[in-house]
Amino acid sequence: MKHTPLIEQHRVNGAKLVDFAGWEMPIQYASVIDEYQAVRSAAGLFDVSHMGRITVSGERSLVFLQRMTTNNVSTLTIGQAHYSMVCNENGGIKDDIFVYRTGDTEYLLCVNASNREKILTWLLEHRTSDDRCHIEDRTAALAQIAIQGPVSRDILVVAGAEEIAELKMHHCRDIQVAGMNCFVARTGYCGELGYELNVPAGQAVDIWKCLLQAGARKGLKPAGLGARDLLRLEMAYLLYGNDISEETTPIEAGAAWTVNFEKGDFLGRAPLQRQTQQGPSRRLVAFELLQKSVPRHGFRILDPASSQPIGEVTSGNLSPLLQKGIGLGYVPTTFAKPDTACSVDIRGKILPAVTVKPPFYRKARTALH
Repeated sequence: MKHTPLIEQHRVNGAKLVDFAGWEMPIQYASVIDEYQAVRSAAGLFDVSHMGRITVSGERSLVFLQRMTTNNVSTLTIGQAHYSMVCNENGGIKDDIFVYRTGDTEYLLCVNASNREKILTWLLEHRTSDDRCHIEDRTAALAQIAIQGPVSRDILVVAGAEEIAELKMHHCRDIQVAGMNCFVARTGYCGELGYELNVPAGQAVDIWKCLLQAGARKGLKPAGLGARDLLRLEMAYLLYGNDISEETTPIEAGAAWTVNFEKGDFLGRAPLQRQTQQGPSRRLVAFELLQKSVPRHGFRILDPASSQPIGEVTSGNLSPLLQKGIGLGYVPTTFAKPDTACSVDIRGKILPAVTVKPPFYRKARTALH
């Protein structure tokens, strides 16, 4: 298995390590719920160095990325970022990514760990001699540390990042943290105020230790992938391999806002435009169980009138905040409207559920600003 530069820190902190996309990563330290609560009430520190980081630079890098991604890269100013999709020719999602504009003709792509090699190969295969851009995999050279939670900004200030207060949502810049230069983005996957720090791999341990020390009195805890998944599900954020794949489109997944048809041609444009005009036959919905239980990936979603299967749960868990089972899943569009009744087969027991408007965690709307 691959290891991030922080593997020994995880072992020292007693992390339970698991195989995630070929990386040995912490699923939890002491308790998933404790780590979840830390992020919601104070702050959590995540090692996300397994995420792929690919740079695209050069004279025609913008033209290239406009063709390879669904969102409009030309709207990004230097120091801005946005969420986007990389689609195949049929409009299926190869990956959901963040695009950061780091210079006049320089961009950083953050891709999912499981898709790094696939996306790198896809970009290289579709680059032509006319594109005149350089593509480089920087994953091994950089570490990525995410600090997420209401007091994350305060902790970074204690750690010496005095300029952090100026950083707006979905903006990024070089900032000194503990005397070391970090590329900091105000982005995250938890629905709280948060930041992601890209640092040279050799400095990752120093930054990690410094942040834990700076946050010791403010409730900061190291957090693993278990808490991260709970937090993202409460925000109804998409998880590649569960909620989206090459068999799903951004339109079906409720991410039509990431697709810009006005910018010109891009891979998958024609089928996505047809699907937008005609309407998809299915949509990803958020649902809540009406009786306490836990929906899981792969459980069947049923028509409550006939008890016939209409879809499957793609992500599900028990929300610590709501104290009820919540989940995502694809259903026919006739069942996709919020407040529509459905049922979920929980290991042979049919439980009533209702579709809801995402996210499940509403407080986060104000926490992000």
